[in-house]
Amino acid sequence: MTVVMVVGLASGCGATRADDRGGDTLRVVGPFEIHSLEPTATSGFFTRLEVAETLVTADLEGNLAPGLASDWSPSQGGRTWTFELVPDVTFHDGTPLTPEAAVDSLETVRRDEASPLAAAPIEQIAATDTGLRFELSEPNLTLPAVLTHYSTMILAPAAYDDDDHVSELIGTGPYRIDRIELPASIEVTRFDDWRGTPPEIEKVSFQSVSRAESRALMATSDDADVVWHLEPAGRQKVEASDGVSMASTLQPRTIMLKVNNDHPILGDPDVRRALSMALDREAMAEAVLREPELAATQLMPPSLTTWSQPDLAPLEHDADGARQLLESAGWEADDDGVLTKDGEALRLNLLTYPDRPELPALATAIQASAKEVGIEIDVEVTNSSEIPVRHADDTLELALVARHFALVSDPLVTVAETFAPAGSEWGVQNWSDPQLTAAVDQLLTGPSEDRAEELRATIVTIAQEQLPLVPVAWYRMNAAVQDRVEGFVFDPLETSWHFSQVRWAS
Repeated sequence: MTVVMVVGLASGCGATRADDRGGDTLRVVGPFEIHSLEPTATSGFFTRLEVAETLVTADLEGNLAPGLASDWSPSQGGRTWTFELVPDVTFHDGTPLTPEAAVDSLETVRRDEASPLAAAPIEQIAATDTGLRFELSEPNLTLPAVLTHYSTMILAPAAYDDDDHVSELIGTGPYRIDRIELPASIEVTRFDDWRGTPPEIEKVSFQSVSRAESRALMATSDDADVVWHLEPAGRQKVEASDGVSMASTLQPRTIMLKVNNDHPILGDPDVRRALSMALDREAMAEAVLREPELAATQLMPPSLTTWSQPDLAPLEHDADGARQLLESAGWEADDDGVLTKDGEALRLNLLTYPDRPELPALATAIQASAKEVGIEIDVEVTNSSEIPVRHADDTLELALVARHFALVSDPLVTVAETFAPAGSEWGVQNWSDPQLTAAVDQLLTGPSEDRAEELRATIVTIAQEQLPLVPVAWYRMNAAVQDRVEGFVFDPLETSWHFSQVRWAS
């Protein structure tokens, strides 16, 4: 489903495990901030750091794999699922993982609407002698995939306070928390009672650094061992430096405009089409991402081979066509070239965030492209948490977001949430289509592959025609890795950073 890059770097610079600048600690830097310990609010940070685990995980190809559950099976046509726990698992506080502890953890998270587990048709989660049993109100074949989502991490009973909020992150993974200073700094240490092969790297530290220029400097000056998300200028610096290499992978992620489809202006499909036609995606991908082939011609990236539709008429840049559409919709240019209608200017607010350094630069490029056809866009760069807030209070107009379609290993789960008729914080807003909704519902019943292929094509085609979300670019994730590190594995699904498999160059 995706492309994986593995980096096994040689020790050409003579760095050793006793390197004075890093010692036994793997120093990791990225733009991410963690503002809460609640599982749904961590963006997978603690599962990626291998502090906490889920019942089911995914391998590097996106296939389901055992996590805390050794195996699982359905019965009653998919209305009951049984999961057998791996025996003799211990939480970081020394208490055993019991079926009851797993049930309590999952029951807590499924009360949180931000978890995909909350949308699953679960009537009851019960403990068995050796595992868990899920009783469902209707057949659901995607439940094991839902349980790969980071929000379903299993935490110890002592992790929760009296109100069932997480007060301490106590998991079962190969690393345990040493220190947390939210939102920017976390240190973990090898967990000696881990059931698997002990990690060679004893300690991992993470530091949030928001400025891309600072991250690039840390990568090239050996102030960090792994640096996530470098912008093009930073990548060029790394590529020209000794002792550090770049790794990258095309992700199942799309950078797109989230649109309020009930907005007085954006509620008109012709305005959305005109905005899409105004975007010179290839030029933006060339200028900002330095890869013109990342220009999104449809919502689903080519890395999602079962969802991408190569025969679909692509989204294209057509400024003249955009102007004609807007004119037909009643918009006329004033003396300054700004489009107006009934005395109101075609002016929109675009919200984005700096966690992914490409987004603010792409937002500025979108602003410039839109202005050429008479659409005025004000760009606001703020915390990513502001997007769900403005979705909820319906004040959002446009938001530039990066949507990962495989955080749950089966993309169907994310697609269903993205196009939920009631709306989705990181998907559609004030938009639904009966035919698309019916196609999603049919896919969830597990039709034949031929029928599933038809249904996926229906969903992608309707999204392309109506543009409730406007695709901008596909996404390549990158990291700078020091030569003293060997065995770095790039997981395009971001299920884990796999630091437990990393070792020092000898």
